[in-house]
Amino acid sequence: MTTKIKVLQVIPKLGFGGAETGCYDLAHFLAEQECKSFLITSGGQLLKYVRTDKVKVIRLPVQSKNPIIIFVNFIIIFFILLLYNIDIVHARSRAPAWSCLLACFFSRKKFVTTFHGTYNFSSKLKHLYNSVMVRSKLIIGGSNFIFNHINENYQKYLNPKKKKLMVVFRGINLEYFNSKNTSEQKANILASTWKIDKNNFIILLPGRLTKWKGQETFIESLSLLFEKHNKKNFHAIILGSNQGREMYSKKLLLLTERYRLKKKITFIDNCKEMPLAYKLSDLVISSSIEPEAFGRVAVEAQAMNKPIIASDIGGSRETVLNGKSGLLYKHNDQEELAKTINKIMEMNKKSLSLMGEQGRKNVEKKFNVDQMCQSTFTEYKKLLK
Repeated sequence: MTTKIKVLQVIPKLGFGGAETGCYDLAHFLAEQECKSFLITSGGQLLKYVRTDKVKVIRLPVQSKNPIIIFVNFIIIFFILLLYNIDIVHARSRAPAWSCLLACFFSRKKFVTTFHGTYNFSSKLKHLYNSVMVRSKLIIGGSNFIFNHINENYQKYLNPKKKKLMVVFRGINLEYFNSKNTSEQKANILASTWKIDKNNFIILLPGRLTKWKGQETFIESLSLLFEKHNKKNFHAIILGSNQGREMYSKKLLLLTERYRLKKKITFIDNCKEMPLAYKLSDLVISSSIEPEAFGRVAVEAQAMNKPIIASDIGGSRETVLNGKSGLLYKHNDQEELAKTINKIMEMNKKSLSLMGEQGRKNVEKKFNVDQMCQSTFTEYKKLLK
């Protein structure tokens, strides 16, 4: 039966985010299961790593929210489904999901969606637009937090007799995010390139530069760590692209200058090998002031045997074992974040190492990419039956 399954995944861009890497991993997993794996996207940095001998890639402007382009994409996807006799269409974002919904309706193909975020639904029109993600036969939530969010806010679109809503935790590549497989020498070279003194306690905050990721809270907490807790021997790395948010970048730089932390904070746009960034750090922070749908940073940090401090909202409450693999703090509270960082810095090496070991075990048990892919593949087969 597996040889007959043909799966098309559709995602706006194939970058390095959680949704994108999950799509990438599943596409190659399906190919290894002797399925026919197809991928529609507009482009992205991760696209160059796709094994085109295993995954058929089709470029379409599915990143666009323009209604006309969405309609044109629907027509093209409809003919793609007929041409390749696709069995399952899996959409991972709202705009392309509308094209896929229509194409599946007219071609009688199975439609699957993954609900990757909470999305803004401040108006009825926005709520209707978002609802496409729960109009499929199989709705996948990346965490229990997302599962509950869907039940609370999209109940009228759910019909248990016709649709299935389930949780499939996102997974990461445990071979790639593995401290043992990450070169110490390369990490030292990266530290030198970034001009980071490894004699300091290195604190890493990864994530794109956007207000809800909490970079402002983080900078304010470092000021308190310096002034109130009298910690001087630290260096922070804020790692992430502003994605065109120039004003926000300038605001963060001004905040750094105001608190006289220019020598204590380094801003880095991107890192091609994230395991190296985790390797050279002593502590990883996830300071989001709005709920993370899953919390990929927290999972990657734990996989790399690093203690994690994360805000106590959203998916982080599921991915971090509070007090064992890391610590949770009250979100958007710079004083508590400073206090929590100070607590980690005062722990001895043995305790920090034990916390890292607990984190690795936690990820191996719950957030393995193979487990994620196998669970999704099993649901595909059930859907076709």
